[in-house]
Amino acid sequence: MEQYIFKYLPVGLVGIALIFQFNLFVTPEKLEVKHREILNDVSKTYTTKEQYNDLKNQLNAMQIKIDKIYDVIIGGGKK
Repeated sequence: MEQYIFKYLPVGLVGIALIFQFNLFVTPEKLEVKHREILNDVSKTYTTKEQYNDLKNQLNAMQIKIDKIYDVIIGGGKK
């Protein structure tokens, strides 16, 4: 029995060393840090739906005003 333990012990040690070297298992602390980084990157890159809708409403209001100005210019100010 001891013969098998000594025979396969180096393989087991190499396997454990590779697990630690390549970080195959993630600790909850590292996972939380990565989660925060992802949330920060997403908040810097993308907008919320509310912000998008507000911008869309502002652009629609500007388009209506531009259309009124265009109508006045093309119509010659006649109404």
